Amino acid sequence: MMYLATAMWAFAAAFLAAYLVSVAGEVTYVTLADGRRQERSIPFVFKLLLPLCPNFSRFVRRETAAKCEARLAQAGYDGLISGEEFMGLKFMLAWIIPEIWLAVAIRRRHVSIVRSLPFVLDLLTLSVEAGMDFVSALQRNCEGKMMTPLNEELLRMTKEIQFGVTRRDALKRMSDRVREPNLRQFAFALIQADELGVSIGTMLRIESDQLREKCFDRAERLAAQAPVKMLGPLMLCIFPAVFIILLGPVLTNAFKGVF
Repeated sequence: MMYLATAMWAFAAAFLAAYLVSVAGEVTYVTLADGRRQERSIPFVFKLLLPLCPNFSRFVRRETAAKCEARLAQAGYDGLISGEEFMGLKFMLAWIIPEIWLAVAIRRRHVSIVRSLPFVLDLLTLSVEAGMDFVSALQRNCEGKMMTPLNEELLRMTKEIQFGVTRRDALKRMSDRVREPNLRQFAFALIQADELGVSIGTMLRIESDQLREKCFDRAERLAAQAPVKMLGPLMLCIFPAVFIILLGPVLTNAFKGVF
């Protein structure tokens, strides 16, 4: 009987180990607007607990799930994790852990969008000023194999326009979905260009120049803050090290005389 119990425990442990290995090696994807799949990593513990999330769906209000799905779309995880699943993860992981993960994911995506936006604006400006229409310029920008978060959002907006959504509504949807201030300013500027009849090329040139000035100002501000930020590590690490190096031999000789 003891051998049978040992064998059953060994089988259960082996099965659990195999399951954990398979979950750890699982690659998760989101589907882009043109049907391509883009790899999107989620924490191992999330993969492990996602099958249990439907058990908590009856405790989740529809409005709360909708807000979670909007934030997941900000982070680029819409279609991969639903709002109800995310709330289930919050129930199982002490609430704060999924919130921190989602906030970091949104921040990381926003930073990537801000870094890519000046370059993409320059490309769109050159394309439009060369005679290409705005939608074609967007398509050309999104043709590359390397899909940045900004290209993913522009591709989604392009497909919406091709399916009959007006450019104004597509821009507003992108702005509401991403909620990044610089991208929102870009979208509203193009909406105003449509309303006022201003050339798209002119508006793109103005936005590109303004965004470049913002980037320069931000770089100068960060450079000015660098000495202050370096003061903490300097006090905590370098000065004690220098103190030890200088006084180490003196203290060693003093302890030798004592002992």
